[in-house]
Amino acid sequence: MPWSHHSHSGQFCGHATNTLEEVVQTAVHKGMTTLCLTEHIARAEEDFYPEEAEHHTQASLAKLYDSFYHEARRLQKAYASQITIFVGFEAEWIREGSLTIIQELLATYPVDLFVGSVHHVHTIPIDYDHDFYYKARDVAGGSDERIFEDYFDAQLAMLQALKPPVVGHFDLIRLKSDEPDRSFKTWPGVWRKIVRNLEFAASYGGVLELNSSSLRKGMKECYPQVEVMETYHSMDGRFTLSDDSHGVDQVCLNYGKVADCVRRAGMTELWRLVPSGDDGSAFDSRFPTVRWSATKLVDMTMKD
Repeated sequence: MPWSHHSHSGQFCGHATNTLEEVVQTAVHKGMTTLCLTEHIARAEEDFYPEEAEHHTQASLAKLYDSFYHEARRLQKAYASQITIFVGFEAEWIREGSLTIIQELLATYPVDLFVGSVHHVHTIPIDYDHDFYYKARDVAGGSDERIFEDYFDAQLAMLQALKPPVVGHFDLIRLKSDEPDRSFKTWPGVWRKIVRNLEFAASYGGVLELNSSSLRKGMKECYPQVEVMETYHSMDGRFTLSDDSHGVDQVCLNYGKVADCVRRAGMTELWRLVPSGDDGSAFDSRFPTVRWSATKLVDMTMKD
């Protein structure tokens, strides 16, 4: 009975594969009980990825999200007897203007949730490839330590502005770094910023996703690292589960390894979205259709 609160499809994302319905069908086939469809939002043209710049404008990306939203709602109804589907988006925090884009999207579409993510530092992508990462690192001061500090400062700005219900891949910054499995605690300045961000997320009830995509990219632990999980857990912070899939071959991938990280962090339960009429903790007036509900880890089937 696994879940995912963060997913993509090739139908609506240029760096993914498969149709949205194929992703849903695969989730059903694998026994998933909750699936959140969270496609990327439109961005200003100055923030396009290389593959988007050749084929899109900001208006066409906005139209793509509109098409996604309506298709996702269709699938939500069509597969209601087989899986609980929620519809939202992944909000990307790049610059101050990102806030306006996200606010307009929330005003236009009655979504069930959104994932708040940071993929850029100093407006430069930090997870696209090493060349972009090194460029951003140079702007930050030339070291992983400096760009990590700047990343978590950008993340705090995102958290404060948006208070996202789901905090996406909390420590994504380590993906292209020289030592992606390094303990954050070896850099006291970085660790202080991490704790600060966790404290803020806990203060408004933000739920951190345990994102398995880091494992398929060669890292030893999910996003976030176990030491971050332990710290947020000590603040009574809550966690959910995401595969951040970009195609059917990644649905539910490496969930057994995520479960190992959860146990190492001393956690015994995870949280999932349920319809607001079901039992669960109070959520957020912005999202009246859903609540969070706890599930004991022993009651979950999580395997690779």
